[in-house]
Order: sequence, then structure tokens, then C-alpha cells
Amino acid sequence: MNKKAMKCNVPRRDVQGGKKFVVKACQNGVEHIVRFGDANMTIKKNQPSRKKSYCARSGGIKGKTNKLSANYWSRRAWDC
Repeated sequence: MNKKAMKCNVPRRDVQGGKKFVVKACQNGVEHIVRFGDANMTIKKNQPSRKKSYCARSGGIKGKTNKLSANYWSRRAWDC
């Protein structure tokens, strides 16, 4: 994976290091490679009770508005 070739803030699948997705997060001139999502689990956001539970649980975790955090991208994948 070439960081320079990746587009900013566009998640893609890349199972590596036990994570399901990778994104080149860019915010205020800072770039980070962020890996998120458990490679061994499925996202069940189509089940309202699971989505509600996940969004409530992850809402208290630090970094929900910071693009450089894995929590931001995971919440975005779940449409929180």
C-alpha cells in the first residue's frame, strides 16, 4: 500500500493486522493511515437494534469528531 497514491478520506477494504478497512485520514494538513474494523466480524447495521446499540456505545469514546481516529471512521461505516 502506497500512502501517496491513496486518496484522502476514502475508506477501502484492506484486511491487514486484524483490521478490515484502511483509510488515509487527512485533517488540517495532517495525514495518517488509520485501520479500523475487526476483520473477523460482520457489520450488521441493517438490524436497527444492533445499530442503535453500537452508536450509543461508541458515542462516548474519544475521537468521534476527529478524522484521524478509528472511532470516527467506524461510526461513519455504521451511519451513526
